[in-house]
Amino acid sequence: MDLLSKLNEKLETLIQKFEEAQKENARLNTELANLKQELEEKEHELLECKENMALKELELEEVVAKIESILGK
Repeated sequence: MDLLSKLNEKLETLIQKFEEAQKENARLNTELANLKQELEEKEHELLECKENMALKELELEEVVAKIESILGK
């Protein structure tokens, strides 16, 4: 095999690896975008849960205050 053929073969191999790397990069970018979207959704759910917990705590405090009020009479 002559030098030019070897060089062409190596270039083709490099181009193929580069194209594969580009595809993998695109796949990883898509996966990252999907994970970011999932994270945003989970953060929103967590915020809702925290708000609900705060409301429940207020309700409990009101119930405890009523019970203490009744017992104190």
